[in-house]
Amino acid sequence: MVSEHEALTASSYIKHHLQNLTYGKLPDGTWGIAQSIEEAKQMGFWAIHLDTMFFSIGLGLLFIITFRLAARQATSGVPGGLQNFIEWIVEFINSMVHDGFSGKNNLVAPIALTLFVWILLLNLMDLIPVDWIPHIAAVIGVPYMKIVPSNDPNATFGMSLSVFALVLYYSIKVKGIGGFAAELGLQPFSPKNIFLKILFIPVNFLLEFVNLVAKPLSHSLRLFGNMYAGEMIFILIAIMYSANFALGAFGGLLQLGWAIFHVLIVLLQAFIFMVLTIVYLDMAHQEHH
Repeated sequence: MVSEHEALTASSYIKHHLQNLTYGKLPDGTWGIAQSIEEAKQMGFWAIHLDTMFFSIGLGLLFIITFRLAARQATSGVPGGLQNFIEWIVEFINSMVHDGFSGKNNLVAPIALTLFVWILLLNLMDLIPVDWIPHIAAVIGVPYMKIVPSNDPNATFGMSLSVFALVLYYSIKVKGIGGFAAELGLQPFSPKNIFLKILFIPVNFLLEFVNLVAKPLSHSLRLFGNMYAGEMIFILIAIMYSANFALGAFGGLLQLGWAIFHVLIVLLQAFIFMVLTIVYLDMAHQEHH
């Protein structure tokens, strides 16, 4: 699955499986798909990871269609299996929002539901054997194919920055520009003496600004780091298959064990991202006096 001119070594195998299908400006000035890792690096900031976009949008549509189908088939009588499952998810999200969000905003629960289910679907792609889809892609002439969007920092930062934008929006909407500015400049040190209060404004702003910027960074990197590490372990185990029968059989057992354990990581990371979103939005709705 690496290029015909590249030796199939463990290093090249890992690099190939960790490389996105990248579209951008080629060194000759034209736009197209990078055929090597070096071409992808030269494309710069405006390059697009086509595989991340494809699987993210595709799984998002799967989420919408499935929930829409369940809503259309919903009945007040004996519910079917799909309706039971969807209702359980909705009730679970509603309980999390009820426990973690103290304000009044009817959009928080739908946002939390969307993030949890969508990220869960993205993470579940990590349980598909690492060679299956990239091999099919190579057969039809596609050089690279990463199928787990949540181990692409572009995807995780996109989601975390969207949540961050909502946090800023509701912080200003609920508290006003003055209230939000006061929150940044008058905490955590707020002495009663007016001169000391003014003196502490730069210190407070620095501390609060770092705390504010750290939210989207930790929000995105936590999801990316865990999913990237999980995918790397699957790739390292897959290398064992090319050794000998005994090592390949042992690798199969390792892969099964890691897949079972990884299910917990897949669920946990979607849950953590959703819970942090609820917490951040709750903080944005709280007024400090």
